[in-house]
Amino acid sequence: MKRKIITINEQLCNGCGKCVKGCHEGALQMIDNKARIISELYCDGLGACIGDCLVGAISIEEREALPYDEDAVMQKISQQGPKTIIAHLKHLKDHGEKDLLEQGLAFLEKHGIDIDTSFLAATPQKQSTGCPGSTSRSFTAPPTPTNSFSGIQPNLAPSSELTHWPIQLHLLNPQAPFFKEADVVLAADCVAFSYPDFHAHFLKGKKLAIACPKLDSNKEVYIEKIATMINSGEIQSLTVVIMEVPCCGGLLQLVRKALENTERKIDISCVIVGIKGNIKGRTSIQY
Repeated sequence: MKRKIITINEQLCNGCGKCVKGCHEGALQMIDNKARIISELYCDGLGACIGDCLVGAISIEEREALPYDEDAVMQKISQQGPKTIIAHLKHLKDHGEKDLLEQGLAFLEKHGIDIDTSFLAATPQKQSTGCPGSTSRSFTAPPTPTNSFSGIQPNLAPSSELTHWPIQLHLLNPQAPFFKEADVVLAADCVAFSYPDFHAHFLKGKKLAIACPKLDSNKEVYIEKIATMINSGEIQSLTVVIMEVPCCGGLLQLVRKALENTERKIDISCVIVGIKGNIKGRTSIQY
């Protein structure tokens, strides 16, 4: 499967070992005076070790790798004492990995490991190790705003239905917890600007990904991500929303190519929005 995982530039690595100490999950070891990833099962791809590297030898890439295994990680670190367990769980919490955190806590309960989890109630203070805009997070859609810009009546102000970030398909992890068994909308970039009621009509109760089939680069990654959403992310349905302009049909073509590599069958539909903001057509995708 393709997912985010760290990569180490051996030419830059100076063998200081700080990243190994910072990887509580145990994915890194020092071998021949170089930091090396010894188990893809233990690397969560969140990049905590990046901030410990003073020479910029560690980065995150998306490539074929074994899926991360939280139970295997907990089995390994549970032998290293409460401090390591707490550091790992806090790491998951600070990165918004709710599902993995729940798996870790379930492991502790199952094996009768008693530690103080009061830190889980604290406000996360995540140190940024990359672009803050690409940090995966889930949240509750805010209520209708009570204050609004001048000239807009508060009771008419629309509410947002967005419940996660990021939304751009290049930045999204197709196996992010918020996609698990979700109904997903894959929308062309221009749709939300053209269709005035996008949030209420398309996004309510669903998760969002956006892309531009004409201007975005490396669209082959999109095919792989969509297939992973269906196969491993286990999304329940996919609604593709595109504009009526010819180039926008490329997004639907990417979805069709992704379906050639899927093992699961889900409900897939396509909605075409006119440049004047009207619905031009709807169709179900058969495969």
